Formats: sequence, structure tokens, C-alpha cells
Amino acid sequence: MAEEKSEGGLVFHPMDQFIVKPLFGDGPVSWYTPTNVTLWMGLAVLAIIALMVLGTRGRAIVPSRVQSIAELAYGFVYKMVEDVAGKDGVKYFPYIMTLFLFIVFANFLGLLPMSFTTTSHIAVTAVMAMAVFLAVTILGFVKHGAGFLSLFWISSAPLVLRPILAVIEIISYFVRPVSHSIRLAGNMMAGHAVIKVFAAFAALLAIAPLSILAITAIYALEVLVSFIQAYVFAILTCVYLKDALHPHH
Repeated sequence: MAEEKSEGGLVFHPMDQFIVKPLFGDGPVSWYTPTNVTLWMGLAVLAIIALMVLGTRGRAIVPSRVQSIAELAYGFVYKMVEDVAGKDGVKYFPYIMTLFLFIVFANFLGLLPMSFTTTSHIAVTAVMAMAVFLAVTILGFVKHGAGFLSLFWISSAPLVLRPILAVIEIISYFVRPVSHSIRLAGNMMAGHAVIKVFAAFAALLAIAPLSILAITAIYALEVLVSFIQAYVFAILTCVYLKDALHPHH
């Protein structure tokens, strides 16, 4: 949002677009308050339902465009899960598919004018990352018991290095939800902030054409980043799932 100062200057706040606001009124935001985050997360869920349920209800032999997109998304994620996590990981495909679609739609909806990018908030991405972390950890112990701890013991390394490597592996394991969540939120926040910064310069006639070109280029890049970040989140989930299913080095 840009606003003119009384002296004629321009004050621009590119981070204003990430402020969480109540949908009704201007009161404080509590855990039960419907906010702009709630609205756009709900729209992402509705978009998924429209694509995967309503778009495929006909199950035509010659698919419509919407059905083709749904089938393409299904096949893409299914192959990713099968290739990375193996045949044993396919049973967890619905969870990874849901994660992927939610992040994709949340990212793309955030590119609409006057919208809100829910995945730019660490509170949203951290919940998803922590859910993945807890799910794969619990799964690892359920399937392998104490044998899951072999994930941290690199038997192929020299014996003298194994305790040191084990400590490093444990630290890196518990850092997973942090890096998993920050990567997505940081990329989405940074791209949107840069677009807003260039949008401020569009008001200056001397450099408006250059500013518009820059916005167009960054916007195109953001479309690509929106998909790539959903893919990265999903494929890392598959990697963590593989470690839970096959912890032995």
C-alpha cells in the first residue's frame, strides 16, 4: 500500500500485504477469529474440491480440460511418491497429494490482485511441516520400533566417525521441520514483497515502463516459484517418508 506524505514524498510498505486482519470489524485477532488467512485457506480447499471432485465426476473417456488437469496432477504426484518413497509409500499417497494441491492452490491464489498468500506465513507452513515430521517419526517407530534409530547410525562409515556422524544426523533430523517450513514461507514472502516494491515505482512516470516490465518478469517468475515450492515441499515429504519406511543406511 502506498500513501502520499504531505511533503509530496511516497511512503510504501511492501510488508503490509502480509498483515493478518479480521474479516469482520477491526478488533484484535484471537485464535477463533475469522481472518483473511481463514478466507483464503478456505478458498484453496474449495478450489481443490472443484478440481478433484466436481471436475472429475463425469469420468469421461475423452476427458474435459478440468478432468485432464486433475488426472495430470494425480499422475504427477503418484509417480513422484512411487519413485521416491517406493511401492511401500504409495499407501500414503492421498496425504502427500492433499499437501501438494493445497500448497499449489494457496500459492496461485496468492498471485491474484487483492488476495492473501497464506503460505507466506510461517504459522501455516510450520503446522504442515510439523505434521509431516510427527507423522513420519511415529510411522518409523511403529513399523521398526527401536530399529528406526538405525537411521542415525551410519554403518558404512569408519567406526571412529560413527558417533560424531550420529550426532550430526540427529541434529539435522530435528531441524527438518524448521527448514521445511521456512523454505516455503520465505520464498513466497520474498517474491511478493519484491513485486510490491516495484509496484511503488510504477507511480513515478519517468521509470514507470521499466517498473511495469520488472513486475511482469517477477510475476512470471513467481508463477514458476509457486509450483516449484509446492513440488519441493511434496518431494521432501516423500524423502522423509522413505527414511521412515527404510531407515537402514
